[in-house]
Amino acid sequence: MVVAMRIAMVALVLAGAVVSCAAQTDEIQVYDGSLAKAREFTLALHTNYVVSGIDTPAFPGAVVADHSLSGVPELAYGVSDWFEAGLYLPVWSLDAQSGFGLDGVKLRALVAAPRGDERRFAYGVNFEFSVNATRWDPSTFTSEIRGILAWHLAPFDIIVNPIFDTAFDGIGNLVFAPCARVDYNFGAWAVALESYSDYGPVKDFLPANQQSHQLFAVMDHAGKTWDVEFGAGFGLTSGSDKFTLKLILARSLNRK
Repeated sequence: MVVAMRIAMVALVLAGAVVSCAAQTDEIQVYDGSLAKAREFTLALHTNYVVSGIDTPAFPGAVVADHSLSGVPELAYGVSDWFEAGLYLPVWSLDAQSGFGLDGVKLRALVAAPRGDERRFAYGVNFEFSVNATRWDPSTFTSEIRGILAWHLAPFDIIVNPIFDTAFDGIGNLVFAPCARVDYNFGAWAVALESYSDYGPVKDFLPANQQSHQLFAVMDHAGKTWDVEFGAGFGLTSGSDKFTLKLILARSLNRK
């Protein structure tokens, strides 16, 4: 137990140092490498509300984060015991400046060690390809590469996701945007700390006060019909949204 707690503390330090997420996003989640079972369909509903956030657009015509509501339905299918395909459709948002809008669509391919939740160490990589509306991102086509490293040290889990985002404009412009999670499990419940940040392009990280760093307190519940994940996030820099709420509802569509 002492060793697990020390590892958890190290992971939280890493979370604050190498974990990131853009201020405006449709999905606030740390991937643990779990896969839908082969030939299983799953549905996840992502919803985020920025209670207090950045009140200026990141670019002309952009969705403004402050008081904005955003989300996306995510449909996934277990192709095999090591490969899961996903579709996000549609990404949507509602803000005070431009109102409701459809912001795009994403395709996802997740490759991970089979039965990762049964392994002491699990690993994988997730690829996403996005087609964006101009109000959501100045680049029509963007992509994400997300590494997955997970240690299951019952009752603790420690998960790190190194993430790189690209608009296909050169390796130096890759945005370093990883995230991490430490959780404690008790029965069908779990409590966790998650960290998200945005360091900017790898060729020239943003100044510290312009980087986005958020720490989320999260509670999960594995229900009979729906799994629920709820979190409250707090910004740690002036370049972060100050207070954000997230809700993820997920279930298997094969379940009767």
